Amino acid sequence: MGFYQSGRPKQQEGKGTAWRWIGAMVLSGLVGAGATLAVTPVIVRNMTNQLSNNNSLSTGQSNNSTSAAPTSAVNVNISDGITQVVKKVEPDVVAVVNYTTTSNFFTQQTQVQESDIGSGVYFYHKGNNAYIVTNNHVVQGGTKAVVVLQSGKHVSAKVVGTDPFTDLAVLSVPLSNFASVSPIQFANSNNIQVGEPAIAIGNPMGLNFADSVTSGIVSGDQRMMPVEEPTNQQVLDTQPVIQTDAAINPGNSGGPLLNIEGQMIGINSSKIVATGFNGMGFAIPSNEVQNIASQLMIHGYAIHPSLGIDAYDVANIPPGYGPSIPVNYGVLVQKVISANAKAAGLKAGDVIIALDGKTVQDTAALRTALFNMKLGQKVTLTIYRGTRRMTLTAVIGAEKSPNTTGPAYTNSGSSGSSGSSGGYGNNFSGSPFGNFFGNFFGG
Repeated sequence: MGFYQSGRPKQQEGKGTAWRWIGAMVLSGLVGAGATLAVTPVIVRNMTNQLSNNNSLSTGQSNNSTSAAPTSAVNVNISDGITQVVKKVEPDVVAVVNYTTTSNFFTQQTQVQESDIGSGVYFYHKGNNAYIVTNNHVVQGGTKAVVVLQSGKHVSAKVVGTDPFTDLAVLSVPLSNFASVSPIQFANSNNIQVGEPAIAIGNPMGLNFADSVTSGIVSGDQRMMPVEEPTNQQVLDTQPVIQTDAAINPGNSGGPLLNIEGQMIGINSSKIVATGFNGMGFAIPSNEVQNIASQLMIHGYAIHPSLGIDAYDVANIPPGYGPSIPVNYGVLVQKVISANAKAAGLKAGDVIIALDGKTVQDTAALRTALFNMKLGQKVTLTIYRGTRRMTLTAVIGAEKSPNTTGPAYTNSGSSGSSGSSGGYGNNFSGSPFGNFFGNFFGG
C-alpha cells in the first residue's frame, strides 16, 4: 500500500524535443507580436474616437441626450479558499526522508543512505516536542529519519511509534523548529460529504517538488482498501478510507488531505496505478489518525484486538502440505500463544473458517474482523480439526503493533501482551514454508 520509492526527475531528458518546443514558442511569439503590430493603428484610432465621443457627450455637443455611464476601476482578488488553506497549512507540512543502513560485501563497511522520501504533518506538541504523523511505509525499515521543514532546514527526527496495520507512524522533533506555527486542526471525518472540496499537500517525486498542492473533491468515503506490507505486498488488513481525485503521487504519502477550512480530513496513503485508472487516491480518515497517533505517542505502539495465535492462509499452502479439510479457505493455526486462545480450546493444526458466523477467507479477513471487536468481547469460532467441524468460544485479547524501523521487524518489546516471542512475520524454523507465511496475531 502506498508509495515506497521516491523518484527523481530526469533533468536532461528529451533535449531534441525541448528545442523543437522552444522553436515553436519563439515562432508563436513572433506571430503574436506581428499580429499586435498590425492591429495597433486600428486600436489607437478606435480609442481616439471613443475618447472624442466621450468628450462630446460631457460638453453637450452630441445630439444624443443620454449621458455616458461613469467608469470605475475593477479590483480582482486572486485569493480564494484553496489559496487561504495553503497559506494556513503549508508550514505544518514536512518532507520525511528515510535512511537505511547498507553493507558493502567487499569492504565489509556499512553506510547510511537515503532510501525513501514521503510527507508528514505537524499535529501536536507537548513540552519541548513537536509531533508529526506520517505513513508507516514511509519510515519502515529505516535506521534514521530526517524531517525537512518548509524553510528547507533538515532536522533529525525520533520515531515515536509505528503501526503497520493502519499504515501510520509518529515522529518527534524539537518544538523550536515550529516556532510561531500552530499544529494542524483535525476535522471529524465522520462528517465529510462526497463532493466537497479536497486539497492535498506533499512532496511528490521528492524534494524537487516539495510543497506541491493539488485539489479535487471527496470522491467517496468508507472505501474498503487493503493495507499491504510494503516489501512483499502481503495484505495485513483492510480498512475504510477516503477516496479523492486530488492528484496523489509517490512522495505524497503521509501528507494531509484537507477540507476547504484547512482542517485535515485524512492522511494520504495510496492510489490505484493500474492501466486505465486515473484520479483514484485514498487517505486514512482523520478520526482513525487521531486514535492511532495518540496511542503511539502514549505507548510507542497501538493496541489492537487479537486472538493470540500464529497463523497462515490455507489457500497459500503448497499442495501436499495442507491439512485434510473439506474446504480450501480459512486460517491454519500454527501456534497457540495467548492464555485466552488456549482457554478457548484452540490447537495447532486447527483451521478457522468463520468468526461469529461470518466466513473467514484468510488472515487479512480474520484480522479485519477482529479489529472491529472490543477487548474482552466473546466471539464464536467455527473451525475444522481434521475433517471434524467444531464451534469454540474465545475471548478477544490485545495485540501491540510492532516496531517496523530497523533492518527488520525488531519488535523492541512490542510483542503480544500475553508474552508472545517474536514480532510480525515468524521465521517458522524447520517448517517447509520458511518465512513465506507468518501472519502474526499477538496475545
